Amino acid sequence: MTTTAPRPSRTDARGNGAPRRGRLRTWLSAGGAAVAVGYLARRRTRPESAVEADGVKVVVPRRPHGGAWGAVRSGARARAAIAARTLRVDRWWVQPAITFAVLIAFVGYSSFRAFQAAHYFSEPYISPFYSPCLTTACEGNTFPKLWTGPAWISPAIYILIFPLGFRLTCYYYRKAYYRSFWLSPPACAVAEPHRRYTGETRLPLVGQNLHRYFWYFAIIFNGILTYDAVLAFRDRNGHWGHMGLGTLVLVANAVLLWLYSLSCHSCRHIVGGRLNSFSRHPLRYRFWGFVSKLNGRHMQLAWVSLFGVALTDLYVYLLALGVFTDPRFF
Repeated sequence: MTTTAPRPSRTDARGNGAPRRGRLRTWLSAGGAAVAVGYLARRRTRPESAVEADGVKVVVPRRPHGGAWGAVRSGARARAAIAARTLRVDRWWVQPAITFAVLIAFVGYSSFRAFQAAHYFSEPYISPFYSPCLTTACEGNTFPKLWTGPAWISPAIYILIFPLGFRLTCYYYRKAYYRSFWLSPPACAVAEPHRRYTGETRLPLVGQNLHRYFWYFAIIFNGILTYDAVLAFRDRNGHWGHMGLGTLVLVANAVLLWLYSLSCHSCRHIVGGRLNSFSRHPLRYRFWGFVSKLNGRHMQLAWVSLFGVALTDLYVYLLALGVFTDPRFF
């Protein structure tokens, strides 16, 4: 009987292959680890490469393969090391300069009027800088007098902190005076002079988070100024049913302040920002839509209402000085 021996396998013919495969895997693992360590070390020491291409120094972000020239050849994005502050050729500085001048003028005028403590009432009109007038030293009788303050403190000092805080923390005004006063940044595509950016996480800018609370006080003040506009429909003797040019001025000022306050981003969030389903709150959804439309004009309303407050105070100031008399319609 003839038997055939089994053919030896390739592993048996060459010897035991398991140890060789184990050594091969060890070598590959060691080699991969060495390459990874070298690559990481290179990234730490050379985070980016500078390449001279056609006489222009181009800073190329680090790439996992190909090096700096490989990144350039592969069309990777590179940023130029620009020594100039900006490449803009238009008059980008005009807008922040105008904003700076207007805000300085308003701060100067309002400070003068607030500390003057005089010529802020002309029957039946009262300046918005002094309303509500809460001390016994107040001129006129448009609001209950709650206490007797020191004679050297202007009645405006007690109340201006609330409308001032509302405008100072306003989202748009923050953009305006950040650019015009702090140059952070002065305009789009223009480098700012500050070396680092910390946002609104430190004093005093952390106080900007109080904006939503100042909004509640602004609504109260708007109601009081609306009450002053209603009182303006009287004559000098206190009789109702009369109207003069000052009446229109106070009414327009109250309307502008309401529009500015309702267009506020915080108002939009308070009205509908916390709702998960508008369909369950149809009235709030409609009001949210109205406020959203106003919010698109928030910048314009911020400026118009600012001029409105200043011009209303100026009108009452001139009447109190006797520069002219209030034109009466009926």
